[in-house]
Amino acid sequence: MQKSSPHRNQRLADQIQRDLAELIPRELRGPSLGLITLQSIELTPDLAHAKVFFTVLGAEPEHVLKALQEKAGYLHSLLFKRLHIHTVPTLHFHYDSSVEHGIEMSRLIDQAVDSDRKDKAQ
Repeated sequence: MQKSSPHRNQRLADQIQRDLAELIPRELRGPSLGLITLQSIELTPDLAHAKVFFTVLGAEPEHVLKALQEKAGYLHSLLFKRLHIHTVPTLHFHYDSSVEHGIEMSRLIDQAVDSDRKDKAQ
C-alpha cells in the first residue's frame, strides 16, 4: 500500500468534509436527526479509512450516530461519484463530545470564579 503525502491527505480530508456536509442533510432527512455539523475528518496514511467526527444539535447523538452508520455505505458510494480518486476511504462516524466537554469546563470555571468572588466579599 502506497502512503500519500500529508498535504494530499489534508486536501482530501477537506474535500470529503465539504462533500459530506452537502450530502448528509440531503440524504439523512428528518427532524429527529437535528442539526449535524462535521467537525473534522482524519484519514489513515494509506487513505483506506476516514474517521468522521460530528456534533449534533437538537437530537440524541446515539440516534444520529446509528443513522450515519446505517447510511455510511450509501454515502461512500455518493462520494465515489464525486471524488476523482481510485479508492474512496471507508467512512467511520464518531460523535465528537469535545464541545460538550468545553461547555462543561467553562461552566465549572465560571462556578469557581463566582465562588471565589463570594469568598473574597465576605
